Amino acid sequence: MPTDKVSKKEQRKQSLAREKRKRRLLIGMPVTILLVAFLGAAVSRLTRPDLEGVLDFNNLLRNHDREAEFVESRLPPAGGSHNPQWQNCGIYSDPLDNSLAVHSLEHGAVWLAYRPDLSKEKVADLQNMVRDESYILMSPFPGLQSEAVMTSWEKQLVIDTIPDEGIEQFIERYKGGGPEPGAPCSNGVGQPIN
Repeated sequence: MPTDKVSKKEQRKQSLAREKRKRRLLIGMPVTILLVAFLGAAVSRLTRPDLEGVLDFNNLLRNHDREAEFVESRLPPAGGSHNPQWQNCGIYSDPLDNSLAVHSLEHGAVWLAYRPDLSKEKVADLQNMVRDESYILMSPFPGLQSEAVMTSWEKQLVIDTIPDEGIEQFIERYKGGGPEPGAPCSNGVGQPIN
């Protein structure tokens, strides 16, 4: 005579199987959601068009070289071989070592370089604009012909006159976009004034 009774051992086995499925679901669902969100953000960042006027420098070297030097230029470098140390992010009143600043760009920083003879009022306006931003370098850059230049890894925007909405747009679009986003922008070299 067949029985519908399930042994206690079988009940326990079924109960453990249900618990295991529940755990998988409780862990797997949030992990899946986070993965989809991360991939969506990455695809969105990679497929957004550049801002108007942005110069694009593709495939720059990323070597760490203590003796890396940059050819004197009227524009900040947007990448290339650089010092293994990075520049601490923040606002500076003196020009930066290009090789240190480029390493910060690799970490996702944006560099707001301005002409050294820019009026104190405009410098103060720029400082107020970026003071509370993370992953920002701000410094004078000798030789600039425009009032400012925005630089991130492999991207650059010349700002002819300040104020310019391109500054905030550049920061929003390119901050955190270097090949090593999220790597430190502190505990490196330099003491910002802010």
